[in-house]
Amino acid sequence: MEKQQSVMDTIHILYDTFFEQEKKIANYILQHHKDVVNMTISELSEASGTSVATVSRFCKKCNVDGFHHLKIGLAKEIVENDLDMSVSNTISRNDMAQSLQNILANKMEELKQTVSLIDTEQLNKILDCIQKAGVVQLVAVGNTIPAALDGAFKFNEIGIRAVAGTIWETQLAFSLSLKKGDVMIAISNSGESRQVVKMVKAAKKQGATTIGITNNPNSTIGSDVDYHIQTATREKLFLNEFCFSRVSAMTVIEILYLFLVTEQDKCYERLSACENLMADEKL
Repeated sequence: MEKQQSVMDTIHILYDTFFEQEKKIANYILQHHKDVVNMTISELSEASGTSVATVSRFCKKCNVDGFHHLKIGLAKEIVENDLDMSVSNTISRNDMAQSLQNILANKMEELKQTVSLIDTEQLNKILDCIQKAGVVQLVAVGNTIPAALDGAFKFNEIGIRAVAGTIWETQLAFSLSLKKGDVMIAISNSGESRQVVKMVKAAKKQGATTIGITNNPNSTIGSDVDYHIQTATREKLFLNEFCFSRVSAMTVIEILYLFLVTEQDKCYERLSACENLMADEKL
């Protein structure tokens, strides 16, 4: 069953597709969403340094009928999340205690939204594919590489043959060796990484099952893969020019791992054997 996507999630997902004037509106809403609920369209256009017409176009891009419906969506999200009025989007070493609470509140929302967007029927199919796979290749470039490496380590620990790498050319070459029955898990926040897109297309051509973990189901990767898991991010609440967060992607990997642990044959024996072999290296 498809979950309802919030206005804030929609803005995060579409952010990179906005024009510069539209990004001004997005930035203002992300930083002042509680204030926007009580604004008129003219007040928002003035506060964000744009025009009423631009605000109207922005609302249409966000898949709402108009500014009134955008405000209703924001208000609903605020109520449903029961946001603490003392929480803001500010991080400052001058007030570290409050800043830590701000980070915690937004990270909790990030994870909650990611979990709420998971389609359970599709998740079951994804788990079946991974369990039956001859090999699972986790691919990523740049900031998402740690999530792929973590996934490969976790899957190998429980007896699922998995590979990941840090050099994209090597990953691409390996994707050409995949075959029917194998699985590729492509991790990309935007879903538009050209290198990852190439690897997904190569895997599909080889007959492998492809799974995407991205922030945007309508991205190139989200549209190309056989199965898709959508992540949510709240980084733009803190950093206007940088919106990547590994937390959501790592959480999805953890979710897959935990479900697989419960059904994987001789899983705990494998985990114990692996830990025992590594024990000598630990102080």
